[in-house]
Amino acid sequence: MRVVIQRVSRARVAVAGREVAAIGPGLLVLVGAAEGDGPDDVRYLAEKVANLRIMPDADRRMNRSVLDTAGAVLVVSQFTLIAETRKGRRPSFTGAAEPAVAEPLVQEFGAALGALGVPVRYGEFGAAMDVELVNEGPVTIILDSHDRHIARRRA
Repeated sequence: MRVVIQRVSRARVAVAGREVAAIGPGLLVLVGAAEGDGPDDVRYLAEKVANLRIMPDADRRMNRSVLDTAGAVLVVSQFTLIAETRKGRRPSFTGAAEPAVAEPLVQEFGAALGALGVPVRYGEFGAAMDVELVNEGPVTIILDSHDRHIARRRA
């Protein structure tokens, strides 16, 4: 499972001109589920996102989490995060989880954030969404749940 986190002063999602969700200060999290992802990936990333210290403190240093600042998270499913681009010019999405698997994982990710105390809003799974955001900083972080296995081997 891969996420792109953007610290935002505000973000919103619209489908066919209709606003689906919006947040003020917090995080826009684009979520891509890959084949083989499961509950462990969801829990790992939800805990990491909720506690990642990328929000500014009084000195404008990245020293607080979205939990510390009572910010919200806007979760938007984005299968294109799983694109394979090493070969050729057209991205391959064969590694992305099928919608019937991906949608529950994205919902579980949001629910796990909510269980940690983070207010969560959602984009519309499978829809052509217009995502608007004001990236504050700018701060953009990419996390991949599969990287945690690599980090354990290095330690």
